[in-house]
Amino acid sequence: MTLIPNGETLSFISIHKTDDVRQLALKSRPDGVDMAYALEQIAGWQAARRKLPSWADTDELVFPPHLSMEQCSSEPTAVYKQRLAERLADGNAERHVDLTGGFGVDFSFMSRGFRHKTYVERQETLCRVVAHNMPLLGVKDAEIVCGDTEEYLLNMPHATTIFIDPARRDDHGGRTFAIADCTPDVVALKGELLAHADYVVVKLSPMLDWHKAVADLGNVSEVHIISVKNECKELLLVLSAGGNCQVAAAELRVYCVDCHPHADGAWHYVSEEYTDDDFSGTPSCGFPSSAAPSASLSSSAALLQPGVWIYEPNASIMKAGCFAMLSARYGMPQVAQNSHLFLSESLVEAFPGRRFQVCAVTEFNKKALRQALSGIARANVTVRNFPLSVADLRKKLKIKDGGDTYIFATTLADSRHVLIITKKAPAQ
Repeated sequence: MTLIPNGETLSFISIHKTDDVRQLALKSRPDGVDMAYALEQIAGWQAARRKLPSWADTDELVFPPHLSMEQCSSEPTAVYKQRLAERLADGNAERHVDLTGGFGVDFSFMSRGFRHKTYVERQETLCRVVAHNMPLLGVKDAEIVCGDTEEYLLNMPHATTIFIDPARRDDHGGRTFAIADCTPDVVALKGELLAHADYVVVKLSPMLDWHKAVADLGNVSEVHIISVKNECKELLLVLSAGGNCQVAAAELRVYCVDCHPHADGAWHYVSEEYTDDDFSGTPSCGFPSSAAPSASLSSSAALLQPGVWIYEPNASIMKAGCFAMLSARYGMPQVAQNSHLFLSESLVEAFPGRRFQVCAVTEFNKKALRQALSGIARANVTVRNFPLSVADLRKKLKIKDGGDTYIFATTLADSRHVLIITKKAPAQ
């Protein structure tokens, strides 16, 4: 891969970087232009503008092939990991090592502030791209190692933090999700990883069951479930060997994080933290099982009336499954045990999720539905513990998607199927 193309190619990229890449590919190649390279760079810049705006604003960066751009972290999740690395270092930011460097997004953010920083990647092209890009991004004196993760790990100097993001694709390019199916195998390498670092941060697929991941790996001191604009994006596990480390491995902490943009373009991070102390005597890593009700369900049925407020937890909390503790923390009953919807008589603005005011509650029969849905042609429909899918319910109700009405279909504790018709609370 050419890193510094000729002037004609650079000029073409600059002129056409906002154009449709597919349309550009159909046009004839101008004289002197490396068209394949130009299209790759334009596509990379356009992806960076969405995922990594500060990188898109940096001149002379080189972007890698499509797959690396698809797999790399977004800027808000990379910034979160930077803050995590700073906290773990706790003033002793001696050495940070990224054993699966990729395009270098996580490395460029997490390594800032460390005296020594090492990027390890087996693909030579990516190593060349990262070596070119890091000084432009303000990451000085980074050591770029083109080599095998496991070989480097065996002989590396001790680090404050190691970051590892095992590849979640098999030899045929298909996605894999189980830890054992990823490359490298973090479970097999755990002993060496902990022998060479105070903390090991492992990035895993958000599709994984985090309870099982904690059990499979062991020595997990922190779990971070990160969502961006209410879509679960990353699962991070922090491993520590104990001893002089800041967080003892036996004291599991779970962080449910949602990143969303403010009007000024800055990212805001809402985080809920839970510890084993919060869940004393409950199973499954301190979290209540789904069989344990979180509040009086009979009282919640009586509370479910027009004018009250209903809440849907953000995607990270939904992934964590900490509904009973969320109910206890905010003093809210759930609509029903498996609804994962919460109620309050007055608005609780601090609740970590979406907030709605109930307009009507209707049972699932023709007469009641006809009256409750009168005048509603469009609505945003969500089902929680309900026998119909969203598509099937929308078809039955003959309601189009969209509008400012939000309908939650769920099942109450007495097995009644109901629709809760709401309006979204104004943004804070």
